[in-house]
Amino acid sequence: MGFIQSSLVLLLCAVAQGSSNYTTSKIQWGPCDDIEVNSTIPRECSDFQVPLDYTKPTSNQTLTLQLLRIPAAVQPSQGSIQINFGGPGEPGRASLVQLGNVLQALSGGSYDLVAFDPRGTGNTLNFWCYKNDVDMLTSAYEYQLGNSSEVALGRQWARATIEADLCRENAAQNGSLISTAFGARDLMQVAEALQDDGLLRYWGFSYGTTLGATVAAMFPDRIDKMVLDGVQNPHQYYHALADFEEWTDSDKVFSAIFTGCVASPENCAMASNGNNNSRTAAELEAAVWAALDELKQRPLALGGRLVLDYSVLKGLLAQNLYDAAGWPGLAKLLDLLLRGDAEGLADAVALSVGRSMSDIDAIRASLTVSAAIAGIHCGERQVRAATLDEVLPAVAELYNTSRVMGDVTTLLTMTCAQWQIEPRERYEGPLDGVRTRNPVLFVGNTYDGHTPLISAHNVSSGFEGSVVLEVNGYGHTSLAAPSLCTLRTTSAYWQNGTLPEAGTVCAVDAPLYSNVTWVDVIQAATVGNDTSLPSSTAVSLLGRDASSFSHEVPHLGRIFRRGVV
Repeated sequence: MGFIQSSLVLLLCAVAQGSSNYTTSKIQWGPCDDIEVNSTIPRECSDFQVPLDYTKPTSNQTLTLQLLRIPAAVQPSQGSIQINFGGPGEPGRASLVQLGNVLQALSGGSYDLVAFDPRGTGNTLNFWCYKNDVDMLTSAYEYQLGNSSEVALGRQWARATIEADLCRENAAQNGSLISTAFGARDLMQVAEALQDDGLLRYWGFSYGTTLGATVAAMFPDRIDKMVLDGVQNPHQYYHALADFEEWTDSDKVFSAIFTGCVASPENCAMASNGNNNSRTAAELEAAVWAALDELKQRPLALGGRLVLDYSVLKGLLAQNLYDAAGWPGLAKLLDLLLRGDAEGLADAVALSVGRSMSDIDAIRASLTVSAAIAGIHCGERQVRAATLDEVLPAVAELYNTSRVMGDVTTLLTMTCAQWQIEPRERYEGPLDGVRTRNPVLFVGNTYDGHTPLISAHNVSSGFEGSVVLEVNGYGHTSLAAPSLCTLRTTSAYWQNGTLPEAGTVCAVDAPLYSNVTWVDVIQAATVGNDTSLPSSTAVSLLGRDASSFSHEVPHLGRIFRRGVV
């Protein structure tokens, strides 16, 4: 569909939003009955109806969005901020409960926070390609990473053909209704119904930044405030055969696992146990790469149905690029591997991935997220390939971009290249020269293995008046890098629209291999004359039960790997 056709669709959708066949209703909040997250944070829930298909303005068909709201810590509320945690496929409601206290601190505590499970996730037009458990388990266990053997890429292409066929056969209807453009329209429907002022206040992480950039480009005059954190390049998301730029800094983050370890030997098993404690960071990293190569030819049978091969270990390493808080645990596992402690390694691997690789319900939950990624992302990617030879240059570019991540992402690339479901609406308009009602704040970590800082600058250049805040830390999004400076800067933006000076760099307050969390940062914001948080906000947040604070960052942007995402 070309730009002119896309513009016609936008016109139809604009008509649909004002059609007499659909009227935005008021949201009625009540108790939450189905959110199984260990947190006592106050929350309210509501079901809200939106048009099922925005390209059919005369249709009465609706879709139920399950909304969750965390009321402002300090009342009266200044309004509502809608939040998307990425993926695509990350459940909005559970993630908001998990991170609600931290997000309230980062926004100053006087906003209601609202999230819902976007189309294709949770109970919202669930995208699922498998008719039975046999198909599901075959998909989970047959896949190997692209660099795991000489024949792996060919098998991946064949597997991707089957996946694309299964999705067309079993999920074409839902798959046509879960695009980012439709997600953007859902955000605006909710903004209208929240009865603040009809304007959108939005906070997007990872893929949520692509959704944010899209909704801002579609409705620039209705954007009150917007923070896009952990920025994905939407130009490549829509128009490239693979997300090449995403992995620009992955190898730097991977190397930091070892440099941070050597710098903090008291907290890192690789630097304090056995024969490893005399190795440099470069030597430790080289030893892990050698172990990966060895596992290609000699996988380890660890008992309890567990096999540690190249793909499993590489997947574990890839997942740990998200959040440095997990590096001490990863270092213990790698230390056991390098020392040849088979018994200890079996326990460590079982703790990390065991249930996800052997429990059918865990596998189903894992593949539910993977399916949502494919259903949303592949339908929107406009580039296709008919043969493996046509996609191999993209694979080579992925490998050249990142040694640690290049072959982890090839299955998604090959699946999208053969995708057969077209969305009812795909955004094809410009993402440059966007002038929003108020400027957007972009946030990027100096070392983010999933969404590099360069992407924040690249996307910001297309949004007039926007500013990039750099957070000098490791991990995916600023949520992985606790920082009093970040708290001050983002809360000032949400409270009064103040943007940081161009070139601002925030230091982090959580050294690598430490146990500093956002709770410590929030407490620091209340010490002495610090005014980062209004005292009433800090008292309200810190007075909550400790179980309502999360010390973990969810994987805000999943990646394909075998059995576990």
